[in-house]
Amino acid sequence: MSTLRWFSLFLFVCLTCTAAHAERRVALVIGNSAYKSVPRLSNPTNDATLVGGMFRKAGFDTVDVKLDLSVVDMRKALREFGTKAREADVAVIYYAGHGIELDGNNYLIPTDAALETDTDVFDEAFPLDRVLFAIEPAKQLRLVILDACRDNPFAKTMKRTVAARAIGRGLAKVEPTSPNTMIAFAAKAGSTASDGDSKNSPFAAALVERLPTPGLDLRKAFGFVRDDVLKNTGYKQEPYVYGSLGGDDVALIPAKPVATGPQANPQDSIRRDYELALQTGNRDAWEAFLQTYPDGFYAGLARAQLKNVAAEEARVAAAEKARQAEDVKARLAAERANQAEQEKAAAAARAAEEKRLAAERAKQAEEARAAAAEQRRKEAEAAAAKALADKQAAEKALAERLASDKAAAELAAKPAAEKQSSGSEQKVAAVSPSSTPPAMSPQEKAKLVQSELRRVGCLTASADGDWNASSQRSLALFNKYAGTKFDAKLASFDALDAIKAKPGRVCPLVCDHGFKADGDACVKIACRAGYRVNDDSECEKIPEKKPVATRDESKNRDEQRKQVESAPAKPQATTGQMFCNGAGCRPVRSGCKLVPSGSGLPSGDGRPRGVMEVCG
Repeated sequence: MSTLRWFSLFLFVCLTCTAAHAERRVALVIGNSAYKSVPRLSNPTNDATLVGGMFRKAGFDTVDVKLDLSVVDMRKALREFGTKAREADVAVIYYAGHGIELDGNNYLIPTDAALETDTDVFDEAFPLDRVLFAIEPAKQLRLVILDACRDNPFAKTMKRTVAARAIGRGLAKVEPTSPNTMIAFAAKAGSTASDGDSKNSPFAAALVERLPTPGLDLRKAFGFVRDDVLKNTGYKQEPYVYGSLGGDDVALIPAKPVATGPQANPQDSIRRDYELALQTGNRDAWEAFLQTYPDGFYAGLARAQLKNVAAEEARVAAAEKARQAEDVKARLAAERANQAEQEKAAAAARAAEEKRLAAERAKQAEEARAAAAEQRRKEAEAAAAKALADKQAAEKALAERLASDKAAAELAAKPAAEKQSSGSEQKVAAVSPSSTPPAMSPQEKAKLVQSELRRVGCLTASADGDWNASSQRSLALFNKYAGTKFDAKLASFDALDAIKAKPGRVCPLVCDHGFKADGDACVKIACRAGYRVNDDSECEKIPEKKPVATRDESKNRDEQRKQVESAPAKPQATTGQMFCNGAGCRPVRSGCKLVPSGSGLPSGDGRPRGVMEVCG
């Protein structure tokens, strides 16, 4: 019986080895993200890395993961994989990146493709038929998975050489001609796929979840992929599979063989690992055990042991802290004796440092004051040198002008003397020392003088070269305020030099009524409430209005005055005051009084009759 059992086990192992050897599986995984002519894609390289890892864990004999391939690299990768597919039973190509459909044909796009026109697709992209040709030698299963149904930016920018040529959205429907060939699209023909919001696309995540299931038929596995993608995209993206397989189940990962004969108790290995961790007895060993066996009876024991280790570590840490506290206490006790000396030394050091900082600040302040004084000295010397140079230049110009005037006078006097000696008609040419040089007209000289008079504030009109009455008054004002005595009727070079010598305003600024001078401008005078601008452009208080007598009151007062003045004088007792009218002067009667009349007319004796007598 024992011999029969060993023979059965040997036969099972041989059959398993033979099946494993018969099914040689190879895979090529391509992910293109770093496109040069269009924006970069975020997920294809991540998806290719994830899918390539899935194939390796599934036990594929060869898995080639290629990222960001140019047209040359992509052609080389397909050629090399075609050689490997000739010796394989299962060949799989996974592609993530941009794809395009042109006239019903699908093309995969390398990263360096430009595709400026529709004809560039034939030279810079790979037709899907070229991919199918690479996996055609596989004996049992040929599978192409295309995660390339994205919204392609090349289709929006390329120029069409033929107007009737169609550039579709997504990829076009295909019908494989080779048997046992399947082509899986991330989205149905004519629609686009989503990259999603995570590191991997929904299609790639579903592939990794469903395809590695051992013994699961591919048709059913892709059905599960379809359901997952529809659910994760809100039923906006539907993966689709083209092609057909036979009646037998075709799994990407073969089913695990069913073991026969006596089976080992799986708890035995867990127990051995638990005992090993118990012998080690540290945190790392128990954490490694729980990572391997997170559930079960031994996992609970391991967690209890881990808590025990944590309690021991806490006890050791507390003891260490207590020991350190005792050490600190002893050290402080030893240092308490010289603490006073240390504090005294520290205070002395702080005082010395403060003195040093104060001395440093005082030094910096003195250096700043010295630098400022030196700067002022240099500026004063520069100003004095400039003033001296200007004075010398002015004296030189004056000397040259006088020499020129003298030469012009001599030149003008010489022909006159020669004509007088020959008896011809004599003409006297009187040239004043300040006459205009031959090189400058009177109008130009007058314009120069006017410009300088405007600069010193003596002339308000424009400098037009017309030496009119306004210009003459401005030169007279300059004489008044500068203390000079130039002839105002002439625009001379002497006056020009004297005006130029004044650096600023000479004539005061005269403003209109209601304005006052503020520097070189006139500003309006603003008086506070209750004040007004008077005739002298000063603020004065507004006087209060006195009551004005009405017309009837003035009429009654005049009639009363006339009656008093026309009444004859009667002997009555007087008050000692005198009243004068047209009939003469007499004492003021008793019971009467003098009040101002406001007439201002002289009386008969020449005294002003400014009052009237009012009785009763």
